[in-house]
Amino acid sequence: MSAEEPEGDAPEDDENLRYFVRIGQTDLDGTKSVERSLTDMNGIGKRTARIVAEKSGVDRHATFGRLDDDEIDAVVEAVESFADDVPAWLTNRRNDFFSGETTHEIGNELSLTRQQDINRMKMINSYKGVRHKRGQKVRGQRTKSTGRTEGTIGVNVEAIKEEQAAEAEGDEE
Repeated sequence: MSAEEPEGDAPEDDENLRYFVRIGQTDLDGTKSVERSLTDMNGIGKRTARIVAEKSGVDRHATFGRLDDDEIDAVVEAVESFADDVPAWLTNRRNDFFSGETTHEIGNELSLTRQQDINRMKMINSYKGVRHKRGQKVRGQRTKSTGRTEGTIGVNVEAIKEEQAAEAEGDEE
């Protein structure tokens, strides 16, 4: 078997291949396997993708774009009802602050919820909120020698060369 001819891929099968599969508001790569393609969504990692493929009854190594419509619908349903099918410790949003519910956020909902949590911490002036406001490290990392974003620490060689060239021109005149 050569590297140019993958096993099981025939040229006539490319007509049935969907290059993009849309779940929620995310376009997933249809040329990858189901498990690997699902990990491209925010909120779904390797373990979650494996569980979703198992719950939907789809081979996790199958090419995502070659699945039938009902198999893709089963995967979409498994992703949307993920929090109902797994224990609470496997979800990414346990005991929500406002509703108290346990959910699993995916896609844009995850980033919006995270931003709302950060804004709430800033408003109530919690320790983490104050660190977010100042743009400092939040989770106890060292700050004395790392994470320096303002200014340059090293030598600016270009500026020194420009100064030397200006001095040389001044000496010539």
